[in-house]
Amino acid sequence: MRSPTRAPAAVTAPDLRRPRQALMLGAMLFLLPLPARPDALPLPVSQALRQAGIPLSGVGIYVHEIDASEPLLAVNAGAPMNPASVMKLITTFAGLELLGPAHTWKTEIYADGTLDGDTLRGDLVMKGYGDPKLNLENFWLLTRRLRQTGLREVTGDLVLDTRHFSLPGGGPGDFDGKPHRAYNVLPEPLLVNHGALALRLTPQLTERTVRVAVDPLLPSLDLRNDLALTHGPCNTWSDTLAPDIRTLAEGGLRASITLRGDYSADCGEKTLYFRVYDTQDYVFGLFKQLWEEQGGQLRGSARSGMAPDGVTPLVIHRSPPLADIVRDINKFSNNTAARQLYLALGAASHPEAGTGARPAGPCNACAMAAGGEAPPATLAASEQALRRWLASRQLSFPGFVVENGSGLSRNERISPEHLGMLLRLAFQSRVMPEFISSLPIAAVDGTMKKRLADSAVAGQAHVKTGSLSGVKTMAGYVLERSGRRAVVVFLVNHPRADAAQAAMDALLRWVCDRS
Repeated sequence: MRSPTRAPAAVTAPDLRRPRQALMLGAMLFLLPLPARPDALPLPVSQALRQAGIPLSGVGIYVHEIDASEPLLAVNAGAPMNPASVMKLITTFAGLELLGPAHTWKTEIYADGTLDGDTLRGDLVMKGYGDPKLNLENFWLLTRRLRQTGLREVTGDLVLDTRHFSLPGGGPGDFDGKPHRAYNVLPEPLLVNHGALALRLTPQLTERTVRVAVDPLLPSLDLRNDLALTHGPCNTWSDTLAPDIRTLAEGGLRASITLRGDYSADCGEKTLYFRVYDTQDYVFGLFKQLWEEQGGQLRGSARSGMAPDGVTPLVIHRSPPLADIVRDINKFSNNTAARQLYLALGAASHPEAGTGARPAGPCNACAMAAGGEAPPATLAASEQALRRWLASRQLSFPGFVVENGSGLSRNERISPEHLGMLLRLAFQSRVMPEFISSLPIAAVDGTMKKRLADSAVAGQAHVKTGSLSGVKTMAGYVLERSGRRAVVVFLVNHPRADAAQAAMDALLRWVCDRS
């Protein structure tokens, strides 16, 4: 274990006949930092935990300088704990190493019928492979590229091929009973814009109202705005709203959103995200709207189906590279994108579909290249791929539990020490620049943008945060005043976890101030 500062090997006894020199030397010895004890919390951290009413039994802490042989702090570091969204660090690090920073996802569009000039006499088939970034902008680009092929009219249906995932049953509300909240969106092979509607709330001070703009505004949506504009603190603005979301099948699906409650003018402009439609209705409604805006026509409706065999796609859309996507996942704690990436780990490791032996290393769409159809992505395949990756790094993590790779889980577990080991390993990895740059920076961006702005930690810490009911966590890297860099992990599993932020900030300050 390395002490932060080393005392001289020998100290000459002061000459008591020279009281001024003796007093100065005594003061210098008093100010020298004592050797660190790994199980001894810094005083500001322990005080903050006491004030929050959180016992040490509900806390796991691990601090380790990158090049040191022993940790600076290790409190309950071996106990597996719920990491909440800090689990995304494992998924994104594994993704960068196994898939590579340049990895992309594809979405294909096929013509299943006869092309007659600018008319397709048949169906248009859209096949997804789990693109986490098929947002409004990229979906618009896809439809634009399709229109640029010369196609204008489709006489048949829009057919959605979603066979690439095979997932257990369950609904988006299973986690916390809030099926319409965007963070609960389940992974899907053809996930357009996360299936979400963005409701942008803007105070209108002159009219004393709240304007609500919906994007995308689909023709089948009915919106009622009963919000009252008020004044006051904006800390829990979303909790004061009472959205009433309903769907009704009347030939085609119609949805209604009614917003009730108070909205403070002090909040300024805010955005709510809701998942209202199922995939088929959402993709059809959005595609038809964008297609008609570009002069196209779609005569039929939407249904599930399969892409035709042996046919070249009209359009292949490629996602942004994984290096960009992991920034969205970690900076803004994107649960659904993390789950899409987690499933890609298993899909990329499938052997060829009965056409020979699996090559060494990740097998990106190897079955497709070999002329076979790759098996669908599953959670079991992804867990196996992740554990094989850990084993290839000579890492054994007893007590490690992974469910979906996002941290939106009551079952996932990892110990602070093991998470710290992974972060130290990531710092030595070839993908270190992409990985660290994906983490929120204290007082600068992401989920850390509003924290520690008035401290020396501002701009010096790359830290991922996590939060569930009864869980609050953080993990990442801190640059010390000495110029050394340390891995910091702080996991809290306790009913009063929401009150742990002051203790976490105190730990970041303590590490940053080390000289």
